[in-house]
Amino acid sequence: MDDFNSETDSDYTSYWRDWFISSRGNEYFCEIDEEYLTDRFNLTGLNTEVQYYQYALDLVTDVFDLDCDDDMREQIEKSARHLYGLVHARYIVTTRGLAKMLEKYKKGDFGKCPRVMCEHQPLLPMGLSDNPNVKPVKLYCSKCEDIYNPKSSRHASIDGAYFGTSFHNILFQVYPALVPPKSIRRYEPRVFGFRVHAAAALQRWQDARREELKDRLHKLKIDSGFEDDDDGEREDEEEEDEAGDMDVVATNP
Repeated sequence: MDDFNSETDSDYTSYWRDWFISSRGNEYFCEIDEEYLTDRFNLTGLNTEVQYYQYALDLVTDVFDLDCDDDMREQIEKSARHLYGLVHARYIVTTRGLAKMLEKYKKGDFGKCPRVMCEHQPLLPMGLSDNPNVKPVKLYCSKCEDIYNPKSSRHASIDGAYFGTSFHNILFQVYPALVPPKSIRRYEPRVFGFRVHAAAALQRWQDARREELKDRLHKLKIDSGFEDDDDGEREDEEEEDEAGDMDVVATNP
């Protein structure tokens, strides 16, 4: 926004969307067509979601001409960014929106999967909720089918609702040829070149999960139902003591 401080209000509003898209931290967004923004049907229900809705819409659509103080302008600017994000979630599941996001996906604008076995598979932004102010944006890898946090703190602060929970799935349904083969390669732990025995690894995992479950049940004061090794040893000792007592009684009529 600092780049526009020396410009007039009309110059500033004329380039609002260009400024927003080119600003650092907004690389995940694509530019929404003006025709889409000016169609009231596409904005249904957003007037109750955005403060200063009409002023924010005027700013986004380059017709803002209100003479207001800096504080008011800052509030309208914040609302404009929020409005653009909410409309963006709707736009990117349209034919035009999918095509624009596809180009960004092919260029790797959203980053590459950090998993070594995925071999730099491009990622897609997605939300864990369609409601704003719930979860920040995540990145989806179509190869390992897992999600990751953005590397940049600027991207990590973007609301996930600005991309929605369906966009990444819709894109691969529309462009099925882009679906990569699923990654079946897995890291195999080795010791001096020898693979760690699978049964031993499984047993360690099971023991760890059992101890976690026992701890949770103990905190809730619930009988775990597990038989501890120490308890078994104590029971064996008690049985041996009882057998010894019986022998003493038998030898003393």
